[in-house]
Amino acid sequence: MTTTRAAVGPTPAASEQTGHPRAVLAVILASYFLILLDNSVVFTALPSIESAFDLSPTGLSWVQDAYTLVFGGLLLLGARLGDLLGRRRVFVAGLAVFVGASFIIGTAPTGEWLIAGRALQGVGAAVVAPSALSLLTASFPEGEARSQAVALYGATAGIGASFGLLVGGAAATWISWRAGFFVNLPIGAAMIVLAPRYLPETPRRRGAFDLTGALMATLGTGVLVFGIIESASRGWADPTVVGTVVSSAVLLTGLVLNERHATQPIMPLRLFSDRRRSGAYVARALYLGAMIGFFYFTTQLMQGVLGFTALQAGLGFLPMTAVNFAVAIGVPRLVSRVDLAAVLATGVAITLVGTAWLSQADAAGGYLAAVAPPMLLIGAGQGLAFAPLTSFGIVDVPAEDAGAASGLVNTFHQLGMALGLAFLISVSADAADATEHFASALLGSSILLGLSLTVVALVIVPGHQALRRTNAV
Repeated sequence: MTTTRAAVGPTPAASEQTGHPRAVLAVILASYFLILLDNSVVFTALPSIESAFDLSPTGLSWVQDAYTLVFGGLLLLGARLGDLLGRRRVFVAGLAVFVGASFIIGTAPTGEWLIAGRALQGVGAAVVAPSALSLLTASFPEGEARSQAVALYGATAGIGASFGLLVGGAAATWISWRAGFFVNLPIGAAMIVLAPRYLPETPRRRGAFDLTGALMATLGTGVLVFGIIESASRGWADPTVVGTVVSSAVLLTGLVLNERHATQPIMPLRLFSDRRRSGAYVARALYLGAMIGFFYFTTQLMQGVLGFTALQAGLGFLPMTAVNFAVAIGVPRLVSRVDLAAVLATGVAITLVGTAWLSQADAAGGYLAAVAPPMLLIGAGQGLAFAPLTSFGIVDVPAEDAGAASGLVNTFHQLGMALGLAFLISVSADAADATEHFASALLGSSILLGLSLTVVALVIVPGHQALRRTNAV
């Protein structure tokens, strides 16, 4: 166990400390955008990467899976480091690791170097993601300012994935797949320079580091992600998959038991006491599982069925991205008149309708008639859903738990994507052709969205209404 220096005193909000709230928000969102970008930038570039390194299908899958595995496995640890050592300090260190890993990927001489670089990127991302959200929470007080900041954070979550497809496709078509990763260098370097100037430093906290909890959280989530990833190719009955899932269950059960007695737990169980927060974690995992399938399989539809180039496939997502952003920035004004839980439920429901509609797309329908209209619905649904999901995930969290809550939001985000993609690959594996493959996968996404909407309706909405009644009394 290690200790850290005691805090000298409270740190003022960034907007008060620097007088540049827009700069604070820009640094946080640009850094968060980078890690989201690299979740999807490889999708449209995978054919070029496969050709460049002559990778096997398994090797190619690890170009994405190495990032997902490490990112998901280290998130709770990354969040705790920010709480103990200072969130700005850890945020900058994570950015430096991420930028350095991007350079390794861009100059990788072999597939092994590329995969190692992606894993190192995951380390940096696991530190940056929870620190970004906890810094945002600390920098903007409850009220309109935070609502607007969280709305933009939510919009970034939706836009980062689709923009990554465009960047990857444009780089692979015009220059090289490597250029998609070199984009990170100037942006990341600029954020490393600007972060110490504009972001507040949270005080270091004295206390015992929950080493047992950190190991169980990292190994438990990492092993779970590995098992989920392997299930796509091996099947759920494979001994390796069964063994990893059982091992993960044992480790995560041990984590819960440990956290009940830890002095400074890495995952405070009190965060799950509010049904709005616990419901938001589960609903987010299901929603992101559906959305990663939407991006992954719609890219294949446009390139494999409609005959788009990688660049054209990336451009195909732009109308959805524009609607997503336009709706997301209007959410703070909307929630001033409409209940936040109702906005969330409406957003998930609209996404479900759009995804079910898109599952009917085929070559005969074409992009403009069969793909673009449902994608606009999905963009609108994302714009409505992401900010409330984030807000409910950190609602009424005390300052000392901000990092842990941010870590849980991002952990369920990553686990949802890993589990969702493995599930969708499994349900579409026996399809007769590319069109049926896409239809089966999008039907699976619709099922995940239906489950997410059920959690929202049965857990988050009643919990939110009960609190409002209590406050009214």
